[in-house]
Amino acid sequence: MTTISLFHRSGSWIFNFVQYMGELALLFMRTLYWIFVPSYQGGRFLEQAKRIGPGSFLISALVAFFVGMIIALQMAYLMVKLSAEIYIPNVVAVSLTRELAPVLTALIVAGRIGAGITAEIGSMTVTEQVDALRAFATDPVKYLVVPRFLGLILMLPLLTVFADLIGIFGGYIICVLKLSISPAMYLNMVVQSLAIKDIVTGLIKTIFFGIIIALVGCHQGLTVKGGAEGVGRATTVSVVRSFIFIIVTDCIFTTMFYFVFNQ
Repeated sequence: MTTISLFHRSGSWIFNFVQYMGELALLFMRTLYWIFVPSYQGGRFLEQAKRIGPGSFLISALVAFFVGMIIALQMAYLMVKLSAEIYIPNVVAVSLTRELAPVLTALIVAGRIGAGITAEIGSMTVTEQVDALRAFATDPVKYLVVPRFLGLILMLPLLTVFADLIGIFGGYIICVLKLSISPAMYLNMVVQSLAIKDIVTGLIKTIFFGIIIALVGCHQGLTVKGGAEGVGRATTVSVVRSFIFIIVTDCIFTTMFYFVFNQ
């Protein structure tokens, strides 16, 4: 019975996972379709972009600033012993632009915006406002999903660019004030260490991270059940799944870029 039960649970989990991924894929295709169908939701798009970008800027900037400082401080332990502290700016710049700034910014936005998206749409679903949209011949994907989808894939790369700059400035503070590296030398080492591919690969990732946050958050909101309790549960699930998908996607892209750019 134990073995049969284990196989049953494993099969059920696999079926639910495949079904969930299929639903996300269908929502993605419907979203792409409605993006190019008039009328365009320009006002709603700008509203979501303002909420996602300026609304998330301060917290993402603070995180990037302190992460840049932490990287410089942690690298100083080893580099000072090797008399190689001059290479700390290289490590700060490359690690931030390739990995840390895109991933941390996406996780912050997923926790802040993704949860809000699920809560908003979920509340509309349980109060039958989504059904009311359908009754008035308005597609919920067009009205609710598309503005958030576009807002995320536009603003997340911009937030990441600022996170890159502010994180590098955080490393600058440590290197200049603590490690006695001159400002000109720090900036010169950063410029020399960074290649266009480092910045571009990080920004490409953020586009897919934005797609993940939008699809997961909107899907959880549109399929919520169980009233207010269901909305709270769906919000938690949305954040957790977004985090997992972001990390897995980052791993996939990092592996792919490694083999592409190191041939």
